[in-house]
Amino acid sequence: MSIKKQFNGSADELESAFYDAISRSDLDGLMELWAEDEEIICIHPGSPRLIGHAAIRASWLAIFASGSVQIHATQLHATQNILTAVHSVIEDIRHQNDMEHDQVHDLHIIATNVYLKTPQGWRIATHHASVAPGAQAHEFFAAGILH
Repeated sequence: MSIKKQFNGSADELESAFYDAISRSDLDGLMELWAEDEEIICIHPGSPRLIGHAAIRASWLAIFASGSVQIHATQLHATQNILTAVHSVIEDIRHQNDMEHDQVHDLHIIATNVYLKTPQGWRIATHHASVAPGAQAHEFFAAGILH
């Protein structure tokens, strides 16, 4: 694994960088934000648990290949101590398929992001997302476009 750059920002700033990388479909930038530990976890809505850099990277590559994804995260709750921050957010997702420029999908996702303070700064340890209750998600699952 390559040595990751120092990220001196707060856990809140790391979260902003995470969603910014997603909006730019910046796979390398996104993966730089994860902890170096191979026990990192990512769970996309309706998908199995992914463990480790290779599995997580492959999942985001597939998501980015399906079209642009814009996520606006509204923080509902945050707890933090010296080494750990846990954020519970609502993700407002806007997805536009490159093949169907006129078709835009909107969905709300509930996500929990766990950040760890490492020698390289704050890093993502876990991202767990699920469809918010009452959402009409069947189109997203069928199209394979949920993150």
